[in-house]
Amino acid sequence: MQRVSGVCIGALALFATMPFVGQIPESRWHSTSAVAQSAKTQGQVELRLQAEKQVVAQDQQGKQSKTWTPLKGQAVVQPGDVLRYTLLSENKSDRLIKNLTLNQPIPKGMVYVLNSIDVAKDAKITYSIDGSRTFVENPTVKVTLANGKTETKPAPASAYTHIRLQIPSVAGQATVKATYQTQVR
Repeated sequence: MQRVSGVCIGALALFATMPFVGQIPESRWHSTSAVAQSAKTQGQVELRLQAEKQVVAQDQQGKQSKTWTPLKGQAVVQPGDVLRYTLLSENKSDRLIKNLTLNQPIPKGMVYVLNSIDVAKDAKITYSIDGSRTFVENPTVKVTLANGKTETKPAPASAYTHIRLQIPSVAGQATVKATYQTQVR
């Protein structure tokens, strides 16, 4: 059985997105890909991050339609734009990879669109609101009420900093696809 370190893959997923993260405040996007290789088992996972911008059109009857336009090169995005990210994780080897963990940062200048993630049903999805120090399925924050009491409430979308996908196994030569959305602040 082949194992790939989740920390190694998560770090590489973060590394693969760093050129992109640095571009968001300037309202530009750059695509990238990377290959992760476990020195212990020689398994390879290629990671690709793609982005699309939501385009909303209205016909003559006032009916709205939504389509997705790929962002290529140095695309410009505006506040309020919704972006859909597609993370493709391809097992380049012929062997099964177990316990693949992918960490995706929510880029600065973006807000995660709650419940927008779409990934294989056997994947475990957790979120961080503290810069990836901890991950939980349903992040919460403590809020002080007017009467001085504190109450625990669901964390607002603007608090999310990372998404973690834990995939039990990826067959040889298989690709796992995950999508999620963010909105430009």
